[in-house]
Amino acid sequence: MARQPRFIIPGQPQHVIQRGNNRDVIFVSEADYLFYLEKLSEACEEHQCDIHAYVLMTNHVHLLMTPHKEHSIAKVMQTVGRYYVQYFNYTYQRTGTLWEGRYRATLIDSETYLLSCYRYIELNPVRAGIAEHPANYRWSSYRCNAQGKADRLVTFHGLYLGLAATDKKRLKVYCDLFSNQMNEEIINEIRITTNKAWVLGSDRFKAKIEKLISRQASPKKRGGHNRKRVEG
Repeated sequence: MARQPRFIIPGQPQHVIQRGNNRDVIFVSEADYLFYLEKLSEACEEHQCDIHAYVLMTNHVHLLMTPHKEHSIAKVMQTVGRYYVQYFNYTYQRTGTLWEGRYRATLIDSETYLLSCYRYIELNPVRAGIAEHPANYRWSSYRCNAQGKADRLVTFHGLYLGLAATDKKRLKVYCDLFSNQMNEEIINEIRITTNKAWVLGSDRFKAKIEKLISRQASPKKRGGHNRKRVEG
């Protein structure tokens, strides 16, 4: 079966996941994480793509990205993937593929889901049981978005900037988003839509996307009505 083309609209954020082949480790040492981040930053600058949130886990990465051109994300992921595979294979004296096929991505309804995706990504180490709090995990955007620490990779999204009028208030509001656990229904919805490459958004947003690109944006309903999604 032919692969469906990805949903791509310049200026609209996407949640992107790339995993190691067979869920194998892709980061071993500190140098590995640093090299990946360096190449990711360079590729985003070259191909006009913003990153708002990220986390690098031992065997996969999550990125919240806004492309400014149709092929921005694809070119970023191809560029980083190529450089990193060469680096990793040379460093650890191995050959062959490192990634589990194509990266996975979902187009995001900013107004409804953007901040949920921020939380989903930066809470990944907590859900995995390797950190008690996202601030305790080094390889993510949380310290930048929640604590104001400089991170050349992060570009602030307009909705993030709109959380408050000043940096100090904004950081507090953002931190407060992490004071409660995420709604499990939203976690599952983000996970499923990303893995299946559907659009993550309200029914109105999905209808808008379907009209724009003449393609179904979500699985056909089996009955019932979708409830309005809120930040959990």
